[in-house]
This record gives sequence, structure tokens and C-alpha cells, in this order.
Amino acid sequence: MDERTFDRSGQHASVVGLGTWQLGADWGDVDDKEALAVLEAAAEAGVTFFDTADVYGDGRSEQTIAAFLSGRPDLHVMVATKMGRRVDQIPGNYVLDNFRAWNDRSRRNLGVDRIDLVQLHCPPTPVYSTDEVFDALDTLVEEERIAAYGVSVETCAEALTAIARPNVASVQIILNPFRMKPLREVLPAAREAGVGIIARVPLASGLLSGKYTRETVFPENDHRTYNRHGESFDVGETFSGVDYVTGVEAAAEFAALAPEGCTPAQLALRWIIDQPGVTTVIPGARSPEQARANAAAARLPELSGETLTAIRDLYDRRIKDQVESRW
Repeated sequence: MDERTFDRSGQHASVVGLGTWQLGADWGDVDDKEALAVLEAAAEAGVTFFDTADVYGDGRSEQTIAAFLSGRPDLHVMVATKMGRRVDQIPGNYVLDNFRAWNDRSRRNLGVDRIDLVQLHCPPTPVYSTDEVFDALDTLVEEERIAAYGVSVETCAEALTAIARPNVASVQIILNPFRMKPLREVLPAAREAGVGIIARVPLASGLLSGKYTRETVFPENDHRTYNRHGESFDVGETFSGVDYVTGVEAAAEFAALAPEGCTPAQLALRWIIDQPGVTTVIPGARSPEQARANAAAARLPELSGETLTAIRDLYDRRIKDQVESRW
């Protein structure tokens, strides 16, 4: 699989990575055996970038990745984790002593001395403008606890503030055919600055797979049930902030645009891969079959101008007014 570079850090990632929120919690139940099988399938398909967080299953996702990689010393996988969501979301918690403690825990979970990439996990907006926060992150690099750092953001404005920081290696942001604003505001600035873009929620929490209907019922411990209106965290993380009924109807239109030999989910991933400035896209997977299918999107041909125009038209008609003013 092709790899792309995080220019500021010199690190490399496969164009399709693996998001591992599903392997920790909040997406229904995935047992340890199945979680390891997902990681194996992704790696065998050429994935060299795993994204996790200390809060996914309260460390379970990090520990699962460690267990897998300990048995596969032949693999060279860049592992990115995130920190900051296990405490009250106030700017005063984003200080060096806490960073060290959080980092110690993640390094133990991952079984490493130095983590490839650590990202602030959608912190309060003022954090992005606080010099001391980034001084503290620089200290973690100097202490060789981490190789590089980045941020995971909710809004385009947060992304632009982070990109202006000289040592931010990456910005993780929601980007998919139902969330196009970053194309206009974030990706050009990131390309100019040499900041990598990690595209998350690429399938709009599964909507873009075309598998769901109005009648679909998700498990009680799935955020697509308990966070549909932003009850637990930012609603933009669930279905990309799109009203579920609107999303299902728009997803049916989207599915009809898939070329022959391409599933709707692969169409969404290929669309993201084709956007200038994207370093890697990180779909999650609950089964080895999903992991392999996601990785296969990297081998599909670039989308035609006709398909790109149709996707943009669908977004403008059905989705844009719901999401652009908020994120």
C-alpha cells in the first residue's frame, strides 16, 4: 500500500490506516480474539498506521495493539495515541505534570519507551492558544517519551490554530463526503505548513456504508444510540453531526454513485484518499472482512470528475446546511 509522509516529523503512514475506537468500547461488544483478528487482517493488507487513545475502553485498545505487535516483531507500524479525555475537560488540566502521567500510562499500555505520535484528544478550545501547553509537549519530545505530537480537533478553527504552532506534526479532523468544510479551510493550510492530516470518522459512523435504514437499532453501549444528540460528547463525532434520518436518505443516494466493483464504504474512503493534503484515513473495523475491504480502497482507481461532481452536489443539497456552521 502507498505510504505518505508527515513532513514535519518525517514519519510515514499507509494511506489507509486503522482506527481502533471500536476495539476498545462504544461500538457494541468486540471480544479480544476478534480484536486481534482485525489488527492482523489490517496489517496483512498493508496498513502501517494504527490510531488509538487512552480513553478507548480505558486503555483496552492500547493494550490490544501492544499484545498484537508483541507477537509480530516483523511489522513496522506507526502507532498514534491520544490523551486528555480521562479528566474533566477544563484547560487547567492540560499541564506538563498531567501530560507525563498520561504518557506514562499509555507507554505502559502500549509496551514501549517512546510513542510514535501523541495527540491531544479534542481538548477545550482555549488549549490550542495556550503557549504553555505546546511547551509541555515539546518537553515530552525532549525527554524522548514521544517522537512527535499532534492534535485531534472538532472544528476547522481549532485546526487552523494548531497548524500555526511550529512543532505540531499532525491534525486529526473529521473529513468525509458528509463533512467537506476542511477541504476549503484546513487542508490547504496544512499542505502549506507541512502538517499531516489524519482523516477520522470517514464513514460518518457507518452511514456511508449504505447499510443502515430508519429502522436500524444499535446496541445500548454504542455511541450511535447514546450520543445521537450529543448527550455524552460532541455530537459531531456521531454520524458526523448529521441528523440520522437525513443521513440515511443521503447515504442511499451516495451508495448509488459507487462505480462497479466499489462498495459505498470504499467510495467514501477513495474520495478521502483523493483529496490533496490527506496523509492517512483511519476507518475502524469490527471484523477482519471490514478491515480488508477498507484497505482495498487504496488500490481503487481515482474517482472520475463526474463522480466527484455528483458527490459534491449531494453534499450541497442535503448536508452542508446541517454541519458547516458548527464545525
